[in-house]
Amino acid sequence: MTDFKFVEYGVNEGLVTIAINRPPYNVLDIATMEELNHALDLAARESDAKLVMITGRGEKVFSAGVDVLDHTPDKVVQMIEVFHGILKRLMVFPLPTIAALNGSAMGGGCELAIACDMAVAAEGAKLGQPEIKLGVFPPIAAILMPKTMPLPKVMELLLGGGLIDAREALGYGLLNKVFPRESFAQDTRAFIEQFLSLSRVALMYTKRAIREASGKPFFEALFTVEQIYLKELMATADAVEGLNSFMEKRKPVWKNK
Repeated sequence: MTDFKFVEYGVNEGLVTIAINRPPYNVLDIATMEELNHALDLAARESDAKLVMITGRGEKVFSAGVDVLDHTPDKVVQMIEVFHGILKRLMVFPLPTIAALNGSAMGGGCELAIACDMAVAAEGAKLGQPEIKLGVFPPIAAILMPKTMPLPKVMELLLGGGLIDAREALGYGLLNKVFPRESFAQDTRAFIEQFLSLSRVALMYTKRAIREASGKPFFEALFTVEQIYLKELMATADAVEGLNSFMEKRKPVWKNK
């Protein structure tokens, strides 16, 4: 296994955990982002994985975002390439992904969180994009936030650079759950157990169907997902096992293929 300096990587019972470990603020410098890219490449090759969780070490901050020092003219091209490499990987990642916000997510940290399929946060965490206060804007948030939040609120956040509380973010659909800080780890694990008990291939094909149908007219989307369902999913051992186990009134034994 590759040795990481700023990222912790682990696999346990179908869960890949990628943790940013640059206390106290888990700032994303170029070296850390290169490690995140590599960690996602490793996770994509984990044959038994069912879910990838990205989190941060510490109690107050998931990530304060990309290092300001890497925004300077001599580094900004490399910074954007490496940072957007993470987001591009997440956009095409075959397995479900979840951001577990142990604390506040700001700037690039917030963009990293909303690029995951799901996100949970500890009570009291703040989310936002303060880039405008530095005279720049967040490219990923400009694309992804309007897909979830009302446009006037997106305008307020991106043009004003303010932060919102986890509860407010939950109300806008940026988060799936908000858990008490004292039980965050246990509650997060309980939340993800529902996915870890399922078939790996079913999870992958379901995510693919959602992604490929997105933005298409209904009948085009329907044709797309029908082809995935009939020609690919139904050819898997787990599709047969799932149906058989239901009819035989027993718990399915997934082969994950």
